[in-house]
Amino acid sequence: MAVSPIPAGHHTVTPHMVLRNSAQAIEFYKKAFGAVEIMRMPGPEGKGIGHAELKIGDSFVYLADEWPGMTLAAPEKFGGTTVSIHLYVKDADALFKQAVAAGAKVEMPLTDMFWGDRFGKVMDPFGHSWSIATHKEDVPPDEMARRGAEAMKQMSMGKK
Repeated sequence: MAVSPIPAGHHTVTPHMVLRNSAQAIEFYKKAFGAVEIMRMPGPEGKGIGHAELKIGDSFVYLADEWPGMTLAAPEKFGGTTVSIHLYVKDADALFKQAVAAGAKVEMPLTDMFWGDRFGKVMDPFGHSWSIATHKEDVPPDEMARRGAEAMKQMSMGKK
């Protein structure tokens, strides 16, 4: 029997997050996003986490602790993150409230966006940004362009 090139239950793209305390992050992600811990392996010399796998909804997220000599680093090293992880869920309002109650900080309140999603962003206690959305409307490209231009106009007017 041939082995599948993509493991069962996985998708083509899987985020792999580097943290300074993966064990605490795992517990936070369970409370905030309903993550299920699939597995974890200890880091070098049995310290920290070398690799962990969580499942959020139908997707996997990998985690590992930051280690000296690695080219990857936790957001604290840079004072922020360069990536936002996007979650599509059935009820953005409920998950957003759950994440904030678990300790996430609101970066952008939930709003009905011009592209058809109810969308907001939170920052987890470990410096990673998460966007949370529920798709509410299929917007044709020409209408999305019109709405987008109007939204950008409103944003620029608000900065004056």
